Parts: sequence; C-alpha cells; structure tokens
Amino acid sequence: MLVDGKWTTDWHPVQATDAKGGFVRQISGFRNWITADGSAGPTGEAGFKAEAGRYHLYVGLICPWASRTLIGRALKKLGAAISVSVVEPALSDEGWRFGDYPGSDRDDLNGTTYLHEIYTKADPHYTGRATVPVLWDKQRKTIVNNESADILRMLNSGFGALADMTVDLYPKELRAEIDGLNERIYPSLNNGVYRAGFATTQIAYQEAFAEVFAMLDELERRLAGAGPFLLGDRLTEADVRLFVTLVRFDAAYNGLFKCNLRRLVDYPALSRYLNRLLSVPGIRETVSIDHIKRGYYSIKALNPSCIVPLGPELKGLAST
Repeated sequence: MLVDGKWTTDWHPVQATDAKGGFVRQISGFRNWITADGSAGPTGEAGFKAEAGRYHLYVGLICPWASRTLIGRALKKLGAAISVSVVEPALSDEGWRFGDYPGSDRDDLNGTTYLHEIYTKADPHYTGRATVPVLWDKQRKTIVNNESADILRMLNSGFGALADMTVDLYPKELRAEIDGLNERIYPSLNNGVYRAGFATTQIAYQEAFAEVFAMLDELERRLAGAGPFLLGDRLTEADVRLFVTLVRFDAAYNGLFKCNLRRLVDYPALSRYLNRLLSVPGIRETVSIDHIKRGYYSIKALNPSCIVPLGPELKGLAST
C-alpha cells in the first residue's frame, strides 16, 4: 500500500471491508483514454494519441483483470504496437515484483523492481494499491489508465488503423446487451469469487458464495441453450470478461477461495464454452496455469505455507 508515495506496510489482499465484513475493491486511480486522434475519452484528459510503440502494458498472468487486456491486445492484433512486461506470479511483501521467474520479465523500460515504483513515477504522492494492469505512456512517462475495463475498451476502439478493424468486441448493436451482462456477471462472479475468498465474516462469505454459484448455474443454462458465445455467434467483450474468471476457477477459486460447491468441470456447457474460447487464436497464449496457481497460493493471508497444489490439470492447459 502506498501512502503519499511511500510504501507503508506489507502487502495484504484486503485493504477495506464493508459493514458486514465483505471485501471492498479499490477504485482505479488513473482513468485517461487513448484515442485515435488524441482527444479526451469518457474520463480523464486529452493528449494520449494512438501511436505505434508509444504505449506499454504492465501485466500479471495470475491476474484476471490484466488478462482481459492481454486478450484484447491479442484479438486486435496490437502486439507490434504495444509492448508488454509481465510481473512475477508470487506476491512479495511489496506487492508485484519484476524478475526472472519463467514467463516473467525485468522492467527494462523504467528500471524498477516493484510495480509500486511505476505508480510513484507517474504520481510521486500516489496513495493506494499498486495493481495490474497498468497502461504506460513512454512519451509522457506516466500511467494512462489502470482500470482493466477501460483498457479493454480502448484496445478495441482507440487505436484506429493500428488495430485489426475486422474484430469488434463492443459492436454498437450489442452494447446494451453487453453492458447488461457485464453489470450482472461482474459483482456476482468476476468479483464475487474475491468477495468469497477475502470475506472476513461468515455472513459476507455465504452471501458471496451464493451469488457465485447462482450466476454459474444461470450461465450454464444460458450456454446449454444457445451459443457458441454469450451473445450468439459474436465473440464480444462479455466473453473475454467471463473467460478470465472461468479459466482460474478450478485452479484457484474452488479451493483457495472456498468456492467449492461445484467445480467448473461439473458444468458441461461452461466447460465446452471455456475450451471453445481457448481455441480462439491468441487467447490460449495469455493463460499460464503455473503463474495462476503460484500467484494465488502465494497469498499468505489465505495460505501461510505458500505450498502450491499440483492439481488440478485443466483440460488442454496442464503444460501451459
């Protein structure tokens, strides 16, 4: 946790709770937008024009929010335009760290050891958690945005001809339906697993647990009766946001986060859907089950021994 630009305490997953002891997620602090012409986006200031080589993503392969942005970058074929650095999977006492763990990177761009140093480069007096993803502007040497939902949207539409224009994850004719799905799936499932795992009271845990499985049951019925994607034949942002939770469910949330009523493999339609998404070019490469397990099971508040389980071996992902 940074307070006025200074690291103040060992990293802990829960920084705020509600009246029931429920986990409260921090609001993202940087909300500028990249646009094709540099004009201001829905929030923040102008001056972030889409340019090849100007922007850099800091991500963690453990993190579902960061993985949203990696998938957006892959699907929009922005790999050559936006460079990437991956933090180590295990959380240190100072949060995300750059290093030499397989699949991770050193921060050759800014020369930092910890992600929180990127935040203080952007704002020397920053107060809050240093989270991934971070979209960094090499030219202005600042953070553009650290909200994954925003970054996914700007990767889809903010880079103009630099991106693959044949792919649209947020088509106008489906936006109301996409927004409706996001608004329901996020609190109950995407964030619901965290509300269960980081609950500090029994009642907060039980409420989150019930919402997680109610949503999984609903999605199973939906995908059993239609498909191949949430909104029919079109792969959209809603699928990306759901995928990153599903692919982590049996490896982390079912055991460590005590979301253990059922496993994802117990849902036939959801399992088929997950494998269908993994077959989409570019998506599988964003998934590392090793990073996911090593990262989640490094959370000392939930797993003091930091022993990483050998299973489960998710179909098609055991060696990824």
